[in-house]
Amino acid sequence: MKLLQNLHTHTTYCDGEHTPEEMIRFAMEKGFDSLGFSGHSYMFYSPYKLVSLEGTERYKVEVTALKEKYKGRFPVYLGLEVDMYSGVDLSGYDYLIGALHYLKLGNEYVAFDRPAETVQAVIDTRFSGNGLAFAKEYYAQLATLPQYGKFDILGHLDLLTKNIEQIPFFDIQSKAYLDVAREALQALQGKIPFFEVNTGAMARGYRTSPYPSLELLRECKRLGFGAIISSDCHDGRYLDVGFELSRDLLLEAGFTERYILTDHGFQAVAL
Repeated sequence: MKLLQNLHTHTTYCDGEHTPEEMIRFAMEKGFDSLGFSGHSYMFYSPYKLVSLEGTERYKVEVTALKEKYKGRFPVYLGLEVDMYSGVDLSGYDYLIGALHYLKLGNEYVAFDRPAETVQAVIDTRFSGNGLAFAKEYYAQLATLPQYGKFDILGHLDLLTKNIEQIPFFDIQSKAYLDVAREALQALQGKIPFFEVNTGAMARGYRTSPYPSLELLRECKRLGFGAIISSDCHDGRYLDVGFELSRDLLLEAGFTERYILTDHGFQAVAL
């Protein structure tokens, strides 16, 4: 695959294994042409205090310094993966990934990007054991994402299926499920230009295929979203995991190009 780039990259500033410069070195060793960092936004409702507002500022300073250090040799981009309820300052980034990791249920923020047993407990206690009701709530909230910021990329749009190969919470092939997912994508059409084919769950052993499913890839194509391939990388050794499979799935869904970020904005390149 020509013009290798990853825009969904985590470091020790959040839940990644390596520092930003270590990730750059992994990228260069693997033949990447550029790299974008997308640290998690601070979430006041998260019990995991890996990210702070002060840490986010240090992250921005360090990545900005690395952009200058590698200028002319290896393009580096500063991004943020924003959980839509986080309410943080979104200025000063080259790009933004919008995502949903917590459901807002009343006044509570309920995590579902968790191990399968934890997700099942959420479904049992919050949705009376009804997995489809959980899916409907997820997509209803995801559809409101543009209200919370001007995002460039829709992150792992069917994240709720992370554990579906371990526990079939709902039937991802059913018309009922696909209808609510498609409704969310239709609501996002024209408001977020790109979506990612995300291989992060493959690297961490949760899934054998990327997000989103082939059916939703086809819907993204029909609605005119631009495709970006990313590894949601938390460990530099797996920076390019699943890229060829992602390309093949995009081709099967009818795409002929994907997008990369350049110093002149997002540009299409052939698959």
